[in-house]
Amino acid sequence: MVLEAIKKRKSVRNYLDREIPEDVLLEVMEAARLAPSASNRQSWKFVVVREKEIRKQLMQASRSQRFVGEAPVIIAGCATNTTHIMPNGVHSYPMDLSIALDHISLQAAELGLGTCWIGAFDQERVKEILHIPKNITVVCLMTLGYPASSGLKSNRKSLEEVICYNYYTD
Repeated sequence: MVLEAIKKRKSVRNYLDREIPEDVLLEVMEAARLAPSASNRQSWKFVVVREKEIRKQLMQASRSQRFVGEAPVIIAGCATNTTHIMPNGVHSYPMDLSIALDHISLQAAELGLGTCWIGAFDQERVKEILHIPKNITVVCLMTLGYPASSGLKSNRKSLEEVICYNYYTD
C-alpha cells in the first residue's frame, strides 16, 4: 500500500556497511523511470554512484556531511532540460525531478532501504566529480542504503493546518 510506504519513509543519516544487490537497486531505479513528467519529456538522467572514492568526494562536496559518504549509493538527479516552462509559468524540471526522486524514496522504503534528500552541495564541484556537462543541472543528491537506525521522524503539521477548501485561507 502506498500510504504505508509513505509512513515508513524517513530521512536516514546512518547506514549499514552493506551493499545493495543489483536487482534491488534496479527495482528502485525503475520507480524513477516510471515517474510522470511534464509532457512526458522525462528530461532527466540519474547518476548512480557506488564507487567508494567517488562517494567520498561527493561527501566533501556536500558540506562534509559524513553520512553522504557512508551510504553505499548516492544518486544524482540531473535535469537535462532546464528551459521548458509549463503553461502556468513555472519551470518543469524541479517538479519533474522531485517526483522521480520521491518515487525512488518510496520504493526504497518499501524494500527496507533508507534515503535522504541532499540539497546542501556545491553544484559545480559535483558536476566536476561526476563529469556532468555544464548545460545539465544537478537538482538533488539522494543517499540510498540499509538504515543502521530507525532514521529521523519529523513532526508534521496537522491536516487542518495544511489544507483549505475552495479558497485559500490562513
